[in-house]
Amino acid sequence: MARFGKAVAYGVVTIFLLASIVSMLLSLLLKWTDVQESSLTFVIFACSLLSVFIGGVVAGGKGKERGWLIGGATGVCFTFIIFLFQFLGMEKTFSAQQWLYHLGFLAVAMIGGIMGVNFSSSRQH
Repeated sequence: MARFGKAVAYGVVTIFLLASIVSMLLSLLLKWTDVQESSLTFVIFACSLLSVFIGGVVAGGKGKERGWLIGGATGVCFTFIIFLFQFLGMEKTFSAQQWLYHLGFLAVAMIGGIMGVNFSSSRQH
């Protein structure tokens, strides 16, 4: 059980680190070019999916078994943290569109967890 929690923690930290790096790069792009934020909507969503996928892979690799469960728990923890930030910090709940985004994040994290377990087991053999 300790390995499960540690794997999820590694995955969530990975997601937030990658999201921070991408946010910094995109904010610099917006600051120093003529690109508008509205034109980057798809890029932001794709980078978010990639961050959550990589977080699921890291979590699955650390957990070494039940990748779908570890990836799912990583996705749920990510969603819960974002929800708490939005609810407690801005006093708003998720919109229907945000719930759909986070459902997609959950699915991608689960797929990442499955792949992470497979990557870690293939390195051992």
